[in-house]
Amino acid sequence: MAILWLSVLSVFLLIIIVILWLKIVLMRKAAREISTAFADRLTSETNVLIDISSHDRYMRSLAADINAQLRALRRERQRYQQGNAEVMDAVTNISHDLRTPLTAVCGYLDLLRQTDQPADAVRYLNIMEERIDALKQLTEELFGYSAAVSMVSESREEISLNTALEESISAYYAALKKRQITPDITMPETKVIRRLNKNALSRIFGNIISNALKYSDGDLRITLSESGEITFANHAAALDELQVMKLFERYYTVENAANATGLGLSIARELTAQMGGTIAARYENGMLRIVIHF
Repeated sequence: MAILWLSVLSVFLLIIIVILWLKIVLMRKAAREISTAFADRLTSETNVLIDISSHDRYMRSLAADINAQLRALRRERQRYQQGNAEVMDAVTNISHDLRTPLTAVCGYLDLLRQTDQPADAVRYLNIMEERIDALKQLTEELFGYSAAVSMVSESREEISLNTALEESISAYYAALKKRQITPDITMPETKVIRRLNKNALSRIFGNIISNALKYSDGDLRITLSESGEITFANHAAALDELQVMKLFERYYTVENAANATGLGLSIARELTAQMGGTIAARYENGMLRIVIHF
């Protein structure tokens, strides 16, 4: 009887050993499949995820975790590629915008050397001065843009949106008065507090008010709600829905916008996003509305 039980136990142990050996072989195969597929996904542009033949739940869980990391890596790669494309577009636009006024200045300098007429000389000098002013404004905006996008990394503090908005409107009082614009301002009595970068917030408000100075037909309505939504609204007959859709694009300018570089609202959008807010533009019945929410 003892010999019989020993034989049964030996067979049982042998079966267990064979099963474990097969398990190890299958797990090694699954590990090789994961390793090979992972190396392939890292070096190729594909949306195909890792799939293995093993039905072992632990190996399939490992493959699922790696797939999640691959999806995250793919999103980061796409963001990088998009950012790189935007940088190349920006370099192209900058080169064009800088070259145009410089070429004009050089051309009028040549004409100035060739003319003996004082009236023509004065006219050429005036045109050159305009081109140089445009070039100066563009370089200042480019410097401001690079400084603004790095501004949000600075310290943040609790800020009253009411106070920040009042300060920005006051800073543009002279420019608004020159355009004969009297802002219609609506704010709640209670302070709307948000944790933001004060300089960045001031830049956002300033750029939007500057935009109103370019496109407004003579009015500006500014509203702050208790929920933290700020609306800048003005009539702008010179715009249309398609132009408004492009207002936040870097270097986009409407043809009738004098002294515009196309960076103001792009900076506002960038700073708003970096501080966790949203910004959007709408155009309805001749009214341009730019809405920010923090």
